[in-house]
Amino acid sequence: MTAYWDYIKVEELLVLQRGLGKSDENLSNDEVMFITIHQIDELWFKLVLRELVAVRDLFAQPVVPEQSLASAVRGIRRMQEVLAHLTAHFTLMETMTTRDYLDFRDKLGSASGFQSGQMREIEILLGLEDSERVGFGEGSYLDALRDENGAPSSAYHRVQMRLADRPTLNEAIREWLYRTPIQGSMPGQENDARTITAFVDEYCAVHERITRASFESRPDAERVRGRFEKEIAGTQAFLRAMDVPEADRARHARIRAALVFIEGYRELPLLAWPREVIDAIVAFEQSFVIFRQRHARMVERIIGRRIGTGGSSGVDYIDSTALKYRVFRDVWAVRTLLVRKDELPALRHPEIYGFATSGS
Repeated sequence: MTAYWDYIKVEELLVLQRGLGKSDENLSNDEVMFITIHQIDELWFKLVLRELVAVRDLFAQPVVPEQSLASAVRGIRRMQEVLAHLTAHFTLMETMTTRDYLDFRDKLGSASGFQSGQMREIEILLGLEDSERVGFGEGSYLDALRDENGAPSSAYHRVQMRLADRPTLNEAIREWLYRTPIQGSMPGQENDARTITAFVDEYCAVHERITRASFESRPDAERVRGRFEKEIAGTQAFLRAMDVPEADRARHARIRAALVFIEGYRELPLLAWPREVIDAIVAFEQSFVIFRQRHARMVERIIGRRIGTGGSSGVDYIDSTALKYRVFRDVWAVRTLLVRKDELPALRHPEIYGFATSGS
């Protein structure tokens, strides 16, 4: 019969909070807490990575069965809950004062949370591109994962392997969205491009009419006119993918039209779970942003605006990642241009959107 302590390796776990020493006997409670929290963080990251791979693999299929979308949503929601637990750790960390931390900070040397290979893996697997990363110093984020002698560490090797692990979740989700039936039309069908263009034109006309009506009746219409005109133009440029190279424009426009279509007609059986997927992605990325923001406030509270142990700008660096590190930008952007249900363009071919055994 298996014992609890054998199954989860209790004894092995309890000797790991010793830092650089042979035991934790001579460490302060603050230092043991600091070590323990970061070890737990890495275990949570491990769970997030497992769920990310499972969800990515599901959406990377050429055909995503509709009945599997509930599992995908459950996996994404689980990752969101893990991030909530990670964020809660900062409250516990804040029971330590600045002086408490300074008593052992020098032991860290150049060690930094920036060297968490699993965090970098999560960012890569989500779809954060190297070109979008905030500069950390003179070298790249990969350089920070080398040992002090310059040799690649185990974290370095894991991150390199993850860089080659394609597609990312963002890429897989976009391919899945691309295959969404819009007004009854699927990619590859005759006149699909014309159908998508017609839907986008009709939707833009509805959005423009509603937006103009919302400000032209205002007593300060002239004062705010430019702002609303900019929103109208921005919506049309976004849905027509004018911000991407012309060769990729049609594909991006179809993906964005799919997002609007799913959000707008979400009561249809075929679109109900896709909409849950989109909402779960927004909630997850929001949780990630909150995690980064909360991290920055904890760091500022404990050490102020000191340079980080890894050589970063500390709080400023973390704040900048919270602001800049967004992966699912189109999913967020459509919220700016959604319209009421009764204003949507008329649905064509409603019979296509009943329950099915396979999805987009």
